[in-house]
Amino acid sequence: MNWCILIPALVGLLCGILGYLLGRLLGGGSSNIDEWKRKNAKLEADLDACRSKLSAKGPSAASTSSSVASSFAATATGVAFNADAAKAVFGKRIKENDLTVVEGIGPKIQELFHNHDVKTWAALAGCSVDKCQKVLLSGGDRFKMHNPGTWPKQAGMAAEGKWQELLDWQDALDGGK
Repeated sequence: MNWCILIPALVGLLCGILGYLLGRLLGGGSSNIDEWKRKNAKLEADLDACRSKLSAKGPSAASTSSSVASSFAATATGVAFNADAAKAVFGKRIKENDLTVVEGIGPKIQELFHNHDVKTWAALAGCSVDKCQKVLLSGGDRFKMHNPGTWPKQAGMAAEGKWQELLDWQDALDGGK
């Protein structure tokens, strides 16, 4: 066997692995990603508010559903997300527009809503219970047992920053029902 080729190949492989590990350890690039995710979530909430406002001004403004109105109310209040206030009430760090804050929604259900372009508390607050049920059914039989009856209202409270009111209500709920 030709050792002249094997030794430089092993040194190169070790250097590559070391470079990767040092880059991951010292890079800290995830903070930029988190910042962009927060900005994206804020822009999505603003877009939802604009869409609601536009539909309310249309010719069918009189027949606008209450869910669209509640979506507009949740985003138009101008309430900025306050992570410290949420943490003070819930005792843990809350990420902006984390749908799992809603009692009854876990990571898998949040993923279903994200797949249906419901990515913010305001967007969930604007959903009807029927739409929430359709999102659940899109995930298959294992999601049939969930009851999304209170989810839009809980999401509205989160969007408006009503953390204590939300926690008090969730303490009275049983699995989001």
